[in-house]
Amino acid sequence: MKTKKVLSSLSFSGKLLIGLCIIAPVVIGFSLSLMTLRELSSVPPRFLPQVVDFYAYIEALRLVPVFRFLANSLVVCTIVMGAQVITCSLAAYAFAFFDFKFKRVLFIAVLSTIMIPVDSIIIANFLTIANLYLLDSYAGLTLPFMTSAIGIFILRQFFLTIPKELHEAAVIDGCGHTRFLLSVVIPLSKPAIASLCVYIFIMTYNQFLWPLLVTNTTSMRTAQIGIAFLSDSEAVNYAVVLAASMMVLVPSILVFVLGQKYLIKGMTAGAVKG
Repeated sequence: MKTKKVLSSLSFSGKLLIGLCIIAPVVIGFSLSLMTLRELSSVPPRFLPQVVDFYAYIEALRLVPVFRFLANSLVVCTIVMGAQVITCSLAAYAFAFFDFKFKRVLFIAVLSTIMIPVDSIIIANFLTIANLYLLDSYAGLTLPFMTSAIGIFILRQFFLTIPKELHEAAVIDGCGHTRFLLSVVIPLSKPAIASLCVYIFIMTYNQFLWPLLVTNTTSMRTAQIGIAFLSDSEAVNYAVVLAASMMVLVPSILVFVLGQKYLIKGMTAGAVKG
């Protein structure tokens, strides 16, 4: 009994330590963003401001349109999430409930695309978007990411946990595939869809190279590009850069905190079936 208590205490202490290590950079960054440039340059270095000063946040908002960058990122993430939920649901439904020739081979081929580095196809994607005259637009920012193999895999694994008898009963009652997908499969798959949305949001929100390539005007830049420009223009004033970084970090933290329960549930739901 004592051994179990000791192991439980060690486990809790280890998790607490890991959690503190993960959150420490965010807390320190927020603290430093409230300092003046003189405090940031002090020796020995400080980690807490003597006086809370929001000058860095005001200056960041003055130098770059942070809220415009955030709005662009949120629009792009919303479009990509909506598109992937639709395309990945349709593909996953076909792999889970349809029987057709070369089904397993095709599924393996889809999964194999995960191994293709994004950087190796970025030039081809850029040329395609440029030839379609979609540069500097939301369509250009989102079109190459409207489906994904990992999304198809996550939803397919969850769909396999839905009893086949439920599908057979629906077919006997005259329920078509579209109605069964919308009325039965999608409502039952909310945890998997929520976890996919969290994953897509974080991956899309943190993109840097692709938005940098396909956008030319400030009004279409995303949050990550905006921070890079601010860093170039105010490389000395780290408080301003940190302040803008803290503002940009808020949406991704909120999405992860609110959706982590669904993320874990959705990732592990199909682990018992293949």
